Amino acid sequence: MTNQPNQVRSKPLFSQTITDFWRTPFLNGDILYTDEVFTVTINPDLDKDSRVMVLETTDGRVMAVLTPAMADKVGPYQRQDLSEEIFRRKLNEAGVTLHGADYLFYFSEADKNVLLQENLEGDLRRLTEQDEAAFSEFASSASKQDLDDAYVELDHWAVFGSF
Repeated sequence: MTNQPNQVRSKPLFSQTITDFWRTPFLNGDILYTDEVFTVTINPDLDKDSRVMVLETTDGRVMAVLTPAMADKVGPYQRQDLSEEIFRRKLNEAGVTLHGADYLFYFSEADKNVLLQENLEGDLRRLTEQDEAAFSEFASSASKQDLDDAYVELDHWAVFGSF
């Protein structure tokens, strides 16, 4: 009897579309530094609102991407020992402040299929100007902190309501 490793491969938790979307800006451009847990890429195609981004994945990898101008400002060049900690320190020393973390959650394909089978009651839709009274009533019942944390206005692209 031979001892063979288990050849069963598990299906990825997320769709390849999601993975590709989030990894694309970090993998396009010139890789400045990479090791088993940290990668820094210089990408000239980033827009002005995304001149520096850091992506931490659930597997413990951290990827950073920055424009050439930001790389010149931060100066992570010529480092054999670059790490996330050193990179973040160099950002801080250059006066570059990152926004707080955005946590993105997706349903697995199996969970999504279960949700799609549910019979929804009511109306779930993007809000418009015609919903101003309902939105104002809802907002008035939320705490100031909740409103600040949500950072949502009626004309925001991601404002939806369930009626």
